[in-house]
Amino acid sequence: MPDWLNIVVRSLLFLAILFLITKWLGKKQISQLSFFEYVNGITIGSIGAEVVTGIEQKISLGVLAIVTFATVPFLAGFLSLKSKPFRNFVEGKGSVFIKDGKIMEENLKKERYTTDELLELLRRKDVFQVSDVEFAVLEPTGDLSVLLKKENQPLTAKDLNLHVAPINEPQTVIMDGKILDEPLSTIGRNRSWVKTELEKQGVTVENVFLGQVDSYGQLTIDLYDDLLQVPSPTEKPLILATMKKCQADLELFALGTENNEAKEMYSKNSEKLQKAIDQVEHILRN
Repeated sequence: MPDWLNIVVRSLLFLAILFLITKWLGKKQISQLSFFEYVNGITIGSIGAEVVTGIEQKISLGVLAIVTFATVPFLAGFLSLKSKPFRNFVEGKGSVFIKDGKIMEENLKKERYTTDELLELLRRKDVFQVSDVEFAVLEPTGDLSVLLKKENQPLTAKDLNLHVAPINEPQTVIMDGKILDEPLSTIGRNRSWVKTELEKQGVTVENVFLGQVDSYGQLTIDLYDDLLQVPSPTEKPLILATMKKCQADLELFALGTENNEAKEMYSKNSEKLQKAIDQVEHILRN
């Protein structure tokens, strides 16, 4: 076999072997490398490159070396699940850089980070002032986790004592101009509903690049032609407008009748409906 063909065959073979081994070790190998996994990955790659280009080397020995090095992190991961001290030794522990709003200078020196590097990591988290931070820790993966002080955190519905409905995963029901039946059945809709919604917006399914249904059952679409303007969904504003109209009608009925029993009934229902509107208005306006 010619040398060039031998190298091509070896390259394809070891590419397949390395791919299968990486799949076997799991996604952690490509997302969150510890020091040990980082060194192991470099070694495996070096062995593969050496065997591929070293024509005089036996392929079987190269495969054996790679499998041996791949087995080590697998066993290390298994032992890490059983022993926290071993896990801390192999994967490392987080280092606190900021605690109670104060920078831990000794931890910075220990991890060999400068103040400029700390500020850069904070800017990546959209934090530009150290005094805004309550707690920050450098994770074993090299990422900085930041907890802002309470007064600097964005308001949430819980802070405002608002009860909001859970948000469901948006379902993609149109892709590349074709209706997808499985996501439709998941949300209890059918093709007729999709076509009706598209007719409201004055488009055909063939012109839709992507269509999704949100938690509130609204269909939002993206067209192939970016110059065309698609009207926003109107279901929620219509519901809010209808509720307000009903509440106003109840008030008018209460004012227009001379029957005390009917007046009391209209007034009570008007108040109940107004409370319901107050609770859902922030949702229906979005």
